[in-house]
Amino acid sequence: MSAPPKTVLTTTPKEEAAIRQAVRATDLSLLGPGARIAGPSHIEGLVALLSDPAVSAPIYDLPRPINPQTVGDWIEETAQLQALGEAVLVVTLDSEGTVAGYSRFTVWPERASAEIAGARRADLQNLGGGRSGAAGSFNWMFEALGVRLIGVTAATDNPRSAKVIEAAGFVPMGQRDAIRPDGSVRASFYWELTREAWLARRG
Repeated sequence: MSAPPKTVLTTTPKEEAAIRQAVRATDLSLLGPGARIAGPSHIEGLVALLSDPAVSAPIYDLPRPINPQTVGDWIEETAQLQALGEAVLVVTLDSEGTVAGYSRFTVWPERASAEIAGARRADLQNLGGGRSGAAGSFNWMFEALGVRLIGVTAATDNPRSAKVIEAAGFVPMGQRDAIRPDGSVRASFYWELTREAWLARRG
């Protein structure tokens, strides 16, 4: 289960409404040509992707067990949250139209904040594209969704994700307990990044 960032931001009603509308409308153009809002047609591809432990094992908030029913429910639940302006589930398709990765964005419009969780197919990992893909997602969250703060976690035994996160400029903020859907706890490292710091780093 996602938890809002430790840092608490306040928003005006106007800013909150704008973020909710951006989440509902969801312009994916900054995420690249393979990005799609997850729907029923992607259930099979997501099941295939997430059934690989090399992809799903480090991720705490996935539906489990992973099967067409749980993944379909997850897609539907996120679609309902998107209608409220609070979440987006995006799949990335490869050149053959196969699901090659996913990103789930959880948004707290009343705090101008968001979280991202996601993964790429195992054969695409460790090829140097993770950092650029992650950077594109962070930029999209700030630019397209209009949030001002992103919080992320990674399992304490997942150094690959930690390197990607810190390379993007996120600030380490200790640890926090990530609660899995079944109620169990995963110890996680935790980072935050503000829009101001992101823009300053970019240029």
